[in-house]
Amino acid sequence: MHILFDQGTPVPLRPALAGHLVNSVYEMGWSKLENGELLKLAEATFDIFITVRREPSQDGINIRAQIRSELLKLA
Repeated sequence: MHILFDQGTPVPLRPALAGHLVNSVYEMGWSKLENGELLKLAEATFDIFITVRREPSQDGINIRAQIRSELLKLA
């Protein structure tokens, strides 16, 4: 599984996902993207997007990406 960590996702979580390909928003060079664009790219490129944000985006993003991020939040 290809997993994307949003900025602020705890780095110690990474070893728990051994066996999966994990990249961060920073590693992908996506740190300056707006949330809507970030989620579109994440959905097109990754299987899972993990974020610690409560509201990943309020703009017109693909609802499947928003649902995935809602399910995987680390509050």
